[in-house]
Amino acid sequence: MDKKNVGKTLFKEIRDYVTIAIGMLSYCIGWTVFLLPNNITTGGVAGVSSILFWGTGIPVQASYFAINAVLLLIALKVLGWKFCVKTVYAVAVLTTGLTIMRANYDAHLLSDQPFMAAIIGSVFCGCGVGLGLSVGGSTGGTDIIAAIINKYRDISLGRVILICDVFIISSSYFVLKDWEKVIYGYVVLYVTAFCIDQVVNSSRKSVQFFIVSRKWEEIGRSINQAHRGCTVINGTGLYTGNEVKMLFVLAKQRESSMIFQIINEIDPQAFVSQSAVIGVYGEGFDHFKLGKKK
Repeated sequence: MDKKNVGKTLFKEIRDYVTIAIGMLSYCIGWTVFLLPNNITTGGVAGVSSILFWGTGIPVQASYFAINAVLLLIALKVLGWKFCVKTVYAVAVLTTGLTIMRANYDAHLLSDQPFMAAIIGSVFCGCGVGLGLSVGGSTGGTDIIAAIINKYRDISLGRVILICDVFIISSSYFVLKDWEKVIYGYVVLYVTAFCIDQVVNSSRKSVQFFIVSRKWEEIGRSINQAHRGCTVINGTGLYTGNEVKMLFVLAKQRESSMIFQIINEIDPQAFVSQSAVIGVYGEGFDHFKLGKKK
C-alpha cells in the first residue's frame, strides 16, 4: 500500500473515532441532562441502568459498563474485531462521560416540562447512536443486537432497536409506578429510532446521473479518476435523428457536487438528469442482506 492510500486510511480511521466520540457526547447529554433527572426511561442498556439506579441506587455508569462487557463478548464472535474495537471505544467514552457528568454536573432541565425533556433528550440520544452506527461503532446494548440482525437482514436499525426496547420501557413501571413516565419513554423510543434512521441513512443515500454530452468520453474518464464508474449508453435523438452517447453514473449523494463540477469544467452545455435512488447494491455501495436458502 502506497503512502497516499495509507494516509487516506489513517485519516478515515481518525475521522471515525472522532465521530464516535462526538456521538457519545451527544448521547451522554441527552441521557444525563434531560432523561435521567426527569425519571424518563430510555431503551437498551441505558434503560436497564436507569431502572437499576431508580430501584437500587446503583450508579448508571457502573451497571452500563458491566452489562455491555458481557454483550461485547457475544458480539466479538459475530461482528468481528473491527466492530467490537469501535464499540469498546464508544462504551469507554460514554462511561467516562457519564462518570464526569454525574460527578460534576447535577442538571435537572425542563423539570416542569417532561414532554419537552423527552423530545430533546431523545433527539440527542438518537443522533448520537446514529453517528456511532454510521461509522461502524455502537453504544452497545440493543445496538449490538440491531447490528447483528442488520448484518444478515436488510432491516432498519431503528426498527430493530424499537422492538427490543419496548419491553425495557414497559418494565420501568414496576419501579416508577407512573404510567405517564412510561408513555414518555415510548415517545423517547420513537423519536430516537427516527433520528437513528435519519442519521444512518443520510450517509448511505445515493443518486444516479444521466449525462448527454459531445465530450462524454472526457467527462467519463474524469469521473473514473474520481473513483466512480460510468456506463456508456448508445442513444438516438428522436427530433434530430443524431446518434448520441449517454453516461449512466451511480454515486453517493455527497459526491454530487464533485460530479457536477467535473461536468461544468468540461462541458457546461451538457444535458444532465439527476435523481435519488432507494438503494444501490454492489461494489462501492451496500451489500445484499438476504438469508441463505436451506
